[in-house]
Amino acid sequence: MKPERSFSDTLFKILLWGGAIFFLAIVMISFFFLFKGSLLSLKKFGIHFITGTIWDPATDKFGMLPFLIGTLVTSVLSLLISIPFSLSLGIFSGVFYTNGKISEIINTLSDLIAGIPSVIFGFWGLLFIVPLIQKMEIKFGLIPYGTGILTASILLSIMIIPYSSSMIREVVRLVPVELIEAGYSTGATRYEVIKKIVIPYARSGIIAGIMLAFGRAFGETMAVTMVIGNSNQIPTSIFSPGNTMASVIANEFTEATKDIHLSALIQIGLWLFIFTFIFNLIGQLIIEKTSAWK
Repeated sequence: MKPERSFSDTLFKILLWGGAIFFLAIVMISFFFLFKGSLLSLKKFGIHFITGTIWDPATDKFGMLPFLIGTLVTSVLSLLISIPFSLSLGIFSGVFYTNGKISEIINTLSDLIAGIPSVIFGFWGLLFIVPLIQKMEIKFGLIPYGTGILTASILLSIMIIPYSSSMIREVVRLVPVELIEAGYSTGATRYEVIKKIVIPYARSGIIAGIMLAFGRAFGETMAVTMVIGNSNQIPTSIFSPGNTMASVIANEFTEATKDIHLSALIQIGLWLFIFTFIFNLIGQLIIEKTSAWK
């Protein structure tokens, strides 16, 4: 015999279902309005919008391939730069110093960096990173743009470190103490315990933190817009100026006086929405796969 549900249980269930349905509705409505706003450019350009390399609002030629490449290169490069630091910081505060003043200071600073507005990072990048990159380019005999793909990637890597490191810190703290002590009892060093016990056990959480950081980098707008150089050409090297899907929208949306130009920018937003969903789905599948390996 099933126990009767109380009014509070029923109300709580309704609220949970209502929240889930509301969230799903927001996602579907967002997709619908992006798709509706993109119809004009979708009908005119079709698949050539994705593969096109020319973006010229004056002649109504729109191809988003340079921005797609710029987005992927900056996101992947920033992720590669950030992973060693995120992993080190997460293990340091999650294994070596789990309590005490040092742990408190590191965690506070990490959370503080995560809360800094992206426009502040952009200003800092212009004043600090750009001059350094210019000196490097002069040393290698390159055109000293200063701004470009590498500059944006370095800035993004700094911005996303707190997101992945905080996730890594929490998951490595969940490793059972008995496993760690068992490793030490067999004569393993701290490095061996981390390599062979902590990281394999927390593998799915570590990947989740990395994917969270990738999603943050993929959609970043203001900081990237300020240091990437804002060129509508396909970047030929990591020192070249470029643009991302988010930065071109930020740069041109308020100046889009033609319907086709506005529709093309909205279509970039639509593809950014789709790609973000796909990457999150891939990340979830990777996390589930690695969880099954335990």
